[in-house]
Amino acid sequence: MRVSSAVNILVYAGLTLQVGLLVVLFVKRLWKKIPCFTLYSMSGLLNTIAYYLVHQYERIYFYSYWVIECVGVVFGLAVVYEIFQHLLAGQPALHKIAKLVFQVAGAALTLIGVSVLYIQWPNGAQSLSSAVLAVDQAARIVEIGLLMFLFLFSSVFGLHWRRHEFGIALGLGIFVSVELTRLTMKTHLGPIAVDVFNIIRGLSFDLSLLIWLGYILIPEHVASQAELPKRAQLEQWNQAMMELINQ
Repeated sequence: MRVSSAVNILVYAGLTLQVGLLVVLFVKRLWKKIPCFTLYSMSGLLNTIAYYLVHQYERIYFYSYWVIECVGVVFGLAVVYEIFQHLLAGQPALHKIAKLVFQVAGAALTLIGVSVLYIQWPNGAQSLSSAVLAVDQAARIVEIGLLMFLFLFSSVFGLHWRRHEFGIALGLGIFVSVELTRLTMKTHLGPIAVDVFNIIRGLSFDLSLLIWLGYILIPEHVASQAELPKRAQLEQWNQAMMELINQ
């Protein structure tokens, strides 16, 4: 099977899964609960369609690709923040700290992005591509770091994995990890290896879509008596942070 055929199969499979995911989100009215993830899913579907429509026009594809990548990164970070909001909904002090962390991360990424683009913009399209690639890599690293902190935080405080938020985080983590690897290796590999990584990227995205669909379709977990002590620790942490903030 040619590489282009394999990519096309993955694209069609992804389109089907994306449409199915959006249908489930709207039928179950989850778009009200997780609006950022809904917008992320909608943008993903529109991005896939846009790629398919403009891939034959090299110049349009070049600029469309990087614009879409930047939009995807912004929505991805918004989804991670939304997950933190839900997990810390009853913990105002911890929620405030999480918000501060995201503001600092966003400001740092914006500063890096503007600086790199300003330095490399005058040198032509190739340098612009390298600049956006560097910013994209930085954003993916921040995204993975935040997701790793999320999983560690959840493990410490006994937050159960059978929640919609964890399914979203798990699928996003798989895709972003593969995407970061692809971006890192892109400038060091030949055309054949790049094509292979594009296939792996498509597979990881389709796998993420399956995980999201699975988590959204299964009933959410209700906390058991065994998990309550860890939840009490979370309350204690929140109270301690509240006292520190109010000092």
